[in-house]
Amino acid sequence: MRVLAVTNLYPTPRYPAMGTFIEQQVLGLTRRGLDVEVMHVDRCERGMRSYFTMGAELRSRIEQFQPDVVHAMYGGVLAERVTGIVKDRPTVVSFCGSDLLGEYLSGSLRRISSEYGILASHIAARRAVGIVVKSRNLEEALPSTVNRSKVRIIPNGIALERFRPLDQVDCRHRLGWDPDKFHVLFPTNAGDPRKRLYLAQAAVDKVNRSGLNAELHQLRGVPHEEVPIWLNASDVVLLTSLHEGSPNVIKEALACDRPVVSVDVGDVGERLSGIEGCHIAMPDPDDIRVKLGLVRARGGSIAGREKMQALSLEQTALHLGNFYHEVVESHKRQGVARRMQLNPNILLDFCLSILARRRKFGGQLKSH
Repeated sequence: MRVLAVTNLYPTPRYPAMGTFIEQQVLGLTRRGLDVEVMHVDRCERGMRSYFTMGAELRSRIEQFQPDVVHAMYGGVLAERVTGIVKDRPTVVSFCGSDLLGEYLSGSLRRISSEYGILASHIAARRAVGIVVKSRNLEEALPSTVNRSKVRIIPNGIALERFRPLDQVDCRHRLGWDPDKFHVLFPTNAGDPRKRLYLAQAAVDKVNRSGLNAELHQLRGVPHEEVPIWLNASDVVLLTSLHEGSPNVIKEALACDRPVVSVDVGDVGERLSGIEGCHIAMPDPDDIRVKLGLVRARGGSIAGREKMQALSLEQTALHLGNFYHEVVESHKRQGVARRMQLNPNILLDFCLSILARRRKFGGQLKSH
């Protein structure tokens, strides 16, 4: 099976932490014996114009590599372009979070751009032969005009050989962290406003006023191979995002047996279910403070690693590989002429989805 993976998120020398979850997914597929070639559309360096100049390269890659499947590993404009250009073989699109849920904490211009990206995602979802979403809430965010039989929920896998329990004292020494403090790790993802750093800071301030001597560390721009050191050095990983799909950092923390406190977002509730020492909190500094206090009082590690065995890179790649075979067979049965055109109803679905998201996030945005 040959797979051409097209992505706008991938590590580069300038941005080594960008898109590591996609790099890891590609690694898992190659370990399963699939032949994967990556086409990186570098929007960070070239801006939006990279999407509208990618056609010639994409066609050339297809002609030279002759993939069985073209997989757009992110939604939005990228996926719309891929599914619009590729006409002679099946396409798969992965939706990861903001490509379907939007961005509502980044200012008016970014919000408008985000809503355009959502419309592009909806168009791509109708065109694609197969769809991968990372969590149940992303499936629910797909327009009603999309046939659910072509959708699979496949969370990103994690490298269990990399993310494993390490000696906490040694990790703290390597990072220069004070051994006497309560260390809270906050994944900021390049400072994305939807992560709501202000909420984490407010909660940690309250923790300190209660006498717990906590310190908040932002996990930002850290090379992927060093992330296990940061996780293992921490007493707790804190997530306060407005929305998520299936955040890898939570799965990685659990694989390291580190406690997690998170708002109920994406599939985090499912990941933490049944693991003693992890807590779901309300998006409120006082409730987060209480949950951090429970972690502090309990102390020590959790038993999360065993639950993560089902989300290894290899297991995820197995599910993806099986889905690729389904997509190829489906495409053969239906023929190239099966490509679906844009249904006018999708525009109505898009407008309704925007209104629904604004209602859902409205109260939280006002509080911000």
